[in-house]
Amino acid sequence: MRPWITVCSILITLAFSGLAQAQAILSPPFGLKWGEAPEKFFKWAEAQKLDVTIEYPSDKPGERYITISNRGNTLPKHQATSLEAHFRKGRLYEVSLHYQLESQSYEVARSQFFQAKRDLTAKHGQFKLTHKKRDVLPNDFTINEQSYHIEPVAGLFLMLSYSEIRDNLRNSQRATFSVIYHNDNIITN
Repeated sequence: MRPWITVCSILITLAFSGLAQAQAILSPPFGLKWGEAPEKFFKWAEAQKLDVTIEYPSDKPGERYITISNRGNTLPKHQATSLEAHFRKGRLYEVSLHYQLESQSYEVARSQFFQAKRDLTAKHGQFKLTHKKRDVLPNDFTINEQSYHIEPVAGLFLMLSYSEIRDNLRNSQRATFSVIYHNDNIITN
């Protein structure tokens, strides 16, 4: 009977160490850690003189969404225009970096999106196409959307999302993209 207990203990230890290793491989950006409290965000935003928006969704008790931005400019030492963090019961489970400069051409945004995809693919492995859609609306607008994701272990994933809108009548375009780090394992524990 004792050998089975030892074998089960070893298997459980290996399973948890594999989960911890995968979570370390897919750590959130800016030196953040899964499950940490939001105080680090507030200190960083205050030190950098950034705007902070806190949202308490009424339909999701225990949730807190914090967005840090630089009034339409990029974040210090980064190309993202905002950083959004989701907390449940005070524990970090999602971080999104948003890239959406008003002054930036859609060609530059599209190029940055595919460069981010190449960089993250080299670091984390091949992404899977999750969504791709192109709509031509009757008012002469064209909307292109695509997203990719990678999930090294169940519940831990990284997603890239791109949207582009073109006004064909006025010959103008705008594109935005986001990089989203998400850890469901924090939510379910």
